[in-house]
Amino acid sequence: MQVRFREVDPFNCWIWMHFHDVPSKAERDYVDGVFDSWYVIGRLGGFNASNLQSQEEGSDLSWMVYDNEEISNTLPSLMHNLGELEYLGKWARCWVDLGTCDAIAIDVLINSLHRINVDFVQIEELLIGGVNEDWGVDDHPDAIFSAED
Repeated sequence: MQVRFREVDPFNCWIWMHFHDVPSKAERDYVDGVFDSWYVIGRLGGFNASNLQSQEEGSDLSWMVYDNEEISNTLPSLMHNLGELEYLGKWARCWVDLGTCDAIAIDVLINSLHRINVDFVQIEELLIGGVNEDWGVDDHPDAIFSAED
């Protein structure tokens, strides 16, 4: 799976997937589930790079002292909204308002889709941001800001 970034507006971002073949209903359901799960974690503030205490601790987490004050003192990092996945032939796209969540959200999505690509449905290309010339986009109805602003 090739990953490419184009112009990314975190409040009005399209994510595009180009599959090797037209995905079956079961394959689409699997991809939809990943995006739904990703959104729930983001909506609950899970993609907050200001509080990565376990990651920063290293490989040995045994008896780690977790600083409960630190998590309480970080600013919220919330994903605002996610549109439905749309499919057109070998393409799929999804609109997202990443809100204030950190870029780690994109890494988690890429890692998850990479695993799906290896184990379940072949994704030729994952495009973060931008638009496709052959599949036009209007302002998403849930967008806070217009693309023209």
